[in-house]
Amino acid sequence: MKSLFQGIQQRIPFGSLALMVLAFGVWGSGFAGEEPKKEGDKTAGAKVAHIRIAGSITDGNVGPESPKADTNLLVIRERILKAADDASIKALFLELDGIECGFALVDEIQEAMDSFRKKGKKILAYTASGESKDVLIGVCADEFWMPESAWMMLLGVRSEVYFYKEILDLLGVRADFLKVGDFKSAVEPYTRTSLSEPAKRQMAEMLDDFYDRSIVERVVKARSAKRLSLEKVRATIDRAPLTARAAVEAGLVDKVGYLAGAKDHAREWAGGASAEVVADYGKVKAEEIDFSNPFSLLKALSPPKAKAGKQPRIAVIFAVGEIDTGKSGAGLSGSKVGSDTIVEAIRQADEDPTVKGIVLRVDSPGGSALASDLMWAELKRCKKPVVASMGGVAASGGYYIAMAAKRIFADPSTITGSIGVFGGKLAYGPVLKRVGLHTEVISRGANAGVLSGSDPFSDSERNAMTVLIESTYGQFLAKALEGRQEAGKKDFTLEKMKSLAGGRVWTGRQAFENGLVDELGSLENAIAWVRDQSDLPRDKKPELLKLPKPRNVIEDLLDFELGVRQSSAFGLSWSRMLQTLPAELRRVALPAAQLLETKGGPVFLLPAEIINIK
Repeated sequence: MKSLFQGIQQRIPFGSLALMVLAFGVWGSGFAGEEPKKEGDKTAGAKVAHIRIAGSITDGNVGPESPKADTNLLVIRERILKAADDASIKALFLELDGIECGFALVDEIQEAMDSFRKKGKKILAYTASGESKDVLIGVCADEFWMPESAWMMLLGVRSEVYFYKEILDLLGVRADFLKVGDFKSAVEPYTRTSLSEPAKRQMAEMLDDFYDRSIVERVVKARSAKRLSLEKVRATIDRAPLTARAAVEAGLVDKVGYLAGAKDHAREWAGGASAEVVADYGKVKAEEIDFSNPFSLLKALSPPKAKAGKQPRIAVIFAVGEIDTGKSGAGLSGSKVGSDTIVEAIRQADEDPTVKGIVLRVDSPGGSALASDLMWAELKRCKKPVVASMGGVAASGGYYIAMAAKRIFADPSTITGSIGVFGGKLAYGPVLKRVGLHTEVISRGANAGVLSGSDPFSDSERNAMTVLIESTYGQFLAKALEGRQEAGKKDFTLEKMKSLAGGRVWTGRQAFENGLVDELGSLENAIAWVRDQSDLPRDKKPELLKLPKPRNVIEDLLDFELGVRQSSAFGLSWSRMLQTLPAELRRVALPAAQLLETKGGPVFLLPAEIINIK
């Protein structure tokens, strides 16, 4: 056969030969020694989809070929759902390796797993790291495996709040902040050395909800075949870390075994040893950038724009990151939601004749009050129906922009609410004097120094800031009330809204019970709701227009460097200073640096540090 092929190759050009080989392969597929598939053989072509989930999972819109795609929630869900619809896929093998995300994103991944299992297919989950979120996802599989040397690290929940006041006092920096709302505790790390009673109470209530319902109840429901009681699961958590064998005895893990053995078992589910395990199922290979080739760089800087499209579709606009004015980009803690970028995306979706409705996907702790209001106003202006879908966090400014929606969906474990306002500055004048830098000020206007970091607020400046903050809070309350009433909550009064506001933070479940959100559900549920309100067919998934367009690595690098230059202070940069710190200290210093980086005014819509829950 080899000599025959070589003889043909000598007489026929390569292109023609390729066509002949392709045609020959289609025409006589059994000729190359492969056994023809027997009709009715259920194992013929059976496959196992292998999907690895590892590291910090993020929300938002990224291209499937992006280096960030592996850790993007939407891409992970799409890969699982693709496997569910693939007739050749008989089982799913989930390899879980040190997943870091909020409980709400665990809700979203679990929902995709449930959709897979509803197709009559099984899931085998495997983890060697045994981290908390690995376990919470793994217990939702049909079988959950760990190697003998692994530890089960489901330890409960914990929140640490760092207080900077004494450090600032040592430096001679005064945190001069004003706030509205007893629960608006975002300023407390700068003005106190311990949590206030309202802040401590809301933190305890939120942790109770996460512990009881996002962890204990999830395990009990997922392990229903084991008939675990709430008390037994709590006792197991209190004994953790556990060895893999102890986790099996406790009913949280099904079998002690290694990666190869787990894959073999998944093959058995798919029909036997001949079943193929498709490594990295549904993953699109990222295109490497050739930095020596200018055309490759130009291509990377100019990713394909969203297609115009002809079919009816739903626009999904992603507002992921801290909110600020200007363009979206890379901030100190990750992505930044720029009001200019989101407003442009809203207008594009509203003016596109193929778009039947808009889903606003929010995963944001808030930020600038001005930027939040600009996005809210543009959403209210939309002629098309707008629905909000809350991800991990949609608090303060994140809740503000969602208020414009006709209906609000939240994951059960979303962190939301925090309807409150604060404003202020860090007065660093004494630090400058200590290093020999003196200033002399000549000004006109009683409040000309209101934004200066040299001194705390004067009485006149404080009065002006108080009026500004209280006015912003009044706007927040009024628009939140308007949004709830337009969503059908006719029993909502201003007094009821005030009782739920004051900066208080809620889980998605609590927000639903209190009427701050309308539905407990995922992004898919929000999209389905918009589909059902339009003339789109209900028997198939709608086409999506995802906005804003995905960003590439080069754009993020350029934005970060621009931010470095813009956030410079005293000839240094907060961004570069943070990069020099150890990871734990960087996390401690990040909130203060974020406040200094925000451009959109001295008034902020940010929640407490309660969002730092592990």
